Amino acid sequence: MAPKTKEKAKLSTPTDAPPPSIEDLFTSLQRHCDPEKPNCDQAVKIADQILAISPGDEAALKCKVVALIKADKIDEALSTIKGLGGFPVDLQIYKAYCLYRQNMLQEALDCLKDLEKNSVVLQLESQIFYRLGKMDACIESCEKLRKFKIDSVDLKSNVIAALISAGRASEVQGLMDALRVKASDSFELAYNIGCSLIEMGKFADAEQQLLSARRIGQEALMEEEFAEEEIEGELAPVTVQLAYARQMLGHPEEALEAYSEFINRNVANAPAHAVATNNLIALKGLKYVSDGLRKLERLMEKDGGSQQFQISGDLNYRLSSRQKEALYCNRLLLLLHANRMDQARELVSSLQNMFPDSSTPVLLQAAVLVKENKVGKAEEILSHFADQFPDKSKPVLLALAQIAAAAGHFSTAAESLSKVTDINNMPATVATIVALMEHSGNINGASSVLRSAIQWWKNSMSDEGGHLKMIMHEAASFELKNGREAEAAHLYEELIKGGGSVEALVGIVTTTASSDLEKAEAYEKQLRPLPGLKGINVESLERTAGAKRADGPLHIGKAEASEEAKAKAKSKKKRKRKPRYPKGYDPENPGPPPDPERWLPKRERSSYRPKRKDKRAAQVRGSQGAVARDKHEATSTSSVQSSKAAVTGVPKGGSQGAGGSKSRKKSRS
Repeated sequence: MAPKTKEKAKLSTPTDAPPPSIEDLFTSLQRHCDPEKPNCDQAVKIADQILAISPGDEAALKCKVVALIKADKIDEALSTIKGLGGFPVDLQIYKAYCLYRQNMLQEALDCLKDLEKNSVVLQLESQIFYRLGKMDACIESCEKLRKFKIDSVDLKSNVIAALISAGRASEVQGLMDALRVKASDSFELAYNIGCSLIEMGKFADAEQQLLSARRIGQEALMEEEFAEEEIEGELAPVTVQLAYARQMLGHPEEALEAYSEFINRNVANAPAHAVATNNLIALKGLKYVSDGLRKLERLMEKDGGSQQFQISGDLNYRLSSRQKEALYCNRLLLLLHANRMDQARELVSSLQNMFPDSSTPVLLQAAVLVKENKVGKAEEILSHFADQFPDKSKPVLLALAQIAAAAGHFSTAAESLSKVTDINNMPATVATIVALMEHSGNINGASSVLRSAIQWWKNSMSDEGGHLKMIMHEAASFELKNGREAEAAHLYEELIKGGGSVEALVGIVTTTASSDLEKAEAYEKQLRPLPGLKGINVESLERTAGAKRADGPLHIGKAEASEEAKAKAKSKKKRKRKPRYPKGYDPENPGPPPDPERWLPKRERSSYRPKRKDKRAAQVRGSQGAVARDKHEATSTSSVQSSKAAVTGVPKGGSQGAGGSKSRKKSRS
């Protein structure tokens, strides 16, 4: 019998471990969601395991969404929220935050409408309003937050930043006192206070405050063990604002160097880099239009299939509305100066949709129309905007007045200036309006403007600059110039009663001398007599033919100059100067006289002898017709060379563009 084969020993495999219970998974999830040492990726995996066992678990869903947001996976978090469907889990606040992070600001604001206004909702709402440029609404949300008694330095810093962006920098100090904070409490507060000083035009104080902010920021970041590059990136806004403060203090070369150095270092802070680039372009001016356009295009990307540039995605999210408007508007101005009208028209048409609450796009649209010689259309859109938004109409009305005056529409210009209520009674504005009305032939309107300004200054509480007297003097001169002696005399009398000057007395005497002699003589007696007039015989002076101009000094009451003046005149004798001879010329031995025909061309001189022609060159050699053929070839060769020279030649000089820079082309044959 064959031996029995031994059966192979069966390997003992361990039994599969039982799946962890849902309690263990939640314990692990809680450990990975620790705020001090979170592990977001692992938290998402464990949350998915819990949801596989218990679909729709609210706690697991919230933990997953929060972990995805903290891991900067905003798209996955938003898709998770949208995929819930009809589950009762309320993740509306997280959805609004994800939309805010994706720069879908209006959609995020709509998500918050139906939620209870707790502290979390109000903080997110204030951030959205800040991004939208609605600073008044942002400040209102922050004021509501104060009711929750949140003692957060970051929150207080945000309120101050919103106040500055709203153009209310003068209120910052009062708010700081109310919030009981100091500029040294945090880096953000110190920086925001520096920005508020810049807004108020206190550039020297702003520079010192920004230097303090940089010191505070460096100390705080070094304590948190930030790397040197990270510290430089965090302090980049301070560096740029310091350069701007130096620029406004009258040190453009230092600012230019600071901007250029910051841009060349390529610091990891995109918004600060964009602001520095914009300030550098503005500081250089119109001498470098092409270079400015290239620098701005590096911050932008083309919009889909169109040729229009828009700010790149990440930068568009991080810049404020005011900063984005400055970048777009500067690009449009550069396009205008570069005569790239097609791109300028395309950009200006989209600016009004981007910034509907700003007057700058309307001003730029008018500039484009004026560049295209469409002045009437420019006046129409400016006038319409001023009527529609009276609170933002001041720069628009001033631009309308300038455009209309340059085009010869003086009535429109005067009307526009009259609508600027806060300056229409100032002496310079009154003088401009009167001059415009005079040019348009509206003398009565000009007189009415002067009377209105006089009445306004009479009712004014203070007149430290003496504006009332100044306007009354000009009004009297205007009335007198236009033949209204009675009105002019009335104004001069008011000036004299109010402590008038010599000019007013002279004015009323000259005004009333022809109409009311008694009044003129009465006011003439108030004039102080001039010294030296007693020796003048008026009757003999009237019989003379008129005064003659004298060479010496004049003295009233004397017909001749003084003896002293005559003595000085006689003492002045003309000194004879020695004649100047050419170098090497000896007047004692002048030599032969110069050729009298030296100024004539050689051909016209008597000594000219023309050269004889060589008659041998005219002899015909070779076969018959050879001379004609050679001449024909020479002619054709010269014509080809001249035409080639016309193709390859470079024209002298270059065409000067609107930006003032000369362009040169090299043609190739």
